[in-house]
Amino acid sequence: MTLTLDRQTAAQQAPERRVFNFSPGPAVLPLPVLQEIQRDLLTLPGVGSSVLEISHRSTAFDGILAEAEANLRELLAIPADYRVLFLQGGASLQFSMIPINLLRGQNLPASYILTGSWGSKAVVEALREGQVHVAWDGKADNFVRVPKDGELDLPPASAYVHYTSNETIQGVQFRRPPAVGDAPLVCDVSSDFLSGPVDVRDFGLLYACAQKNAGPSGLTVVVVSDEVLERCGDDVHSMLSFRRQAEKGSRLNTPNVFGVYVFLLVTRWLRDEVGGLEAAAAGAEAKTGLIYDVLDGDGGEFYVPHAEPASRSRMNVTFRLRRGDLEKAFVAGAADRDLVALKGHRSVGGFRASLYNAMPMEGAERLRDFMLAFRASH
Repeated sequence: MTLTLDRQTAAQQAPERRVFNFSPGPAVLPLPVLQEIQRDLLTLPGVGSSVLEISHRSTAFDGILAEAEANLRELLAIPADYRVLFLQGGASLQFSMIPINLLRGQNLPASYILTGSWGSKAVVEALREGQVHVAWDGKADNFVRVPKDGELDLPPASAYVHYTSNETIQGVQFRRPPAVGDAPLVCDVSSDFLSGPVDVRDFGLLYACAQKNAGPSGLTVVVVSDEVLERCGDDVHSMLSFRRQAEKGSRLNTPNVFGVYVFLLVTRWLRDEVGGLEAAAAGAEAKTGLIYDVLDGDGGEFYVPHAEPASRSRMNVTFRLRRGDLEKAFVAGAADRDLVALKGHRSVGGFRASLYNAMPMEGAERLRDFMLAFRASH
């Protein structure tokens, strides 16, 4: 697609049709949210300026930030003794911020449960700050499942235990938090954030980049308990300090104003139009269920699922074709039906259908129908 059209030509053309975007992130956003952004982008109602132009210390942004946090607290039932931080740098910066704050200078190891690519990246950064213990690693089997509690090799005490709730690349997901004892549980919830209810009290810290299920890229959300904040070291650069960020209400420097605004709109949509996180979870199960039924329909003779059934993600469905020579035809046929961004990560191969909250049921149904037709014709 070219972006070189001049304004007059662009204005004369009919609007582009929207495809069904199965990208793992940046990912599909709710259409009502996009329409509201479009409607109010030039001027926020009652403000006289675009959200792209307002100060992060303006009254208008005070309201945006406050409602964004309030909506999140309502959706997740966040207790009063937990802070909500709106940061930048994606989940990848949290791979460093967490051990910098919670592991540096400790005599205890941090324990990591590795169920895919993102957890494996996180442990590399933790090793720069202190002792790390790998409690479980699924690499030998190419990360096809999550461990049972009895398989975890946890030391008597840990500074914290880290895991990734949903691995986008491999398509494996925990159905509940692992049992780790008294150590603070730290979780990367980036790709299943706000896709279902979570008991925040099970965790010392939750973090998520927004661009998979909650907003645009460039915004990171951290939910951290006061108890964990008290454990954070004092010798931390200000911008990397959870404590300093909490003290300044996420405005230690200029935050991602636009990202917080879109996050606000997404949380409104989740609450008012989806009906909350229970409804979001039911929708996710229904959409992915359509695709898993196809994958299981021929016993692996044509489509080969990557993840074991008990560990399958309700966000990212990963699979390949038994005949690799058909992959290009599958991609082309899907694109002809407006089904895009289905190619799998190079480390797994095959295909990946990301079915986040904003993917309409019609998209899942159209993908299912194409997969059935493609199998029948080959």
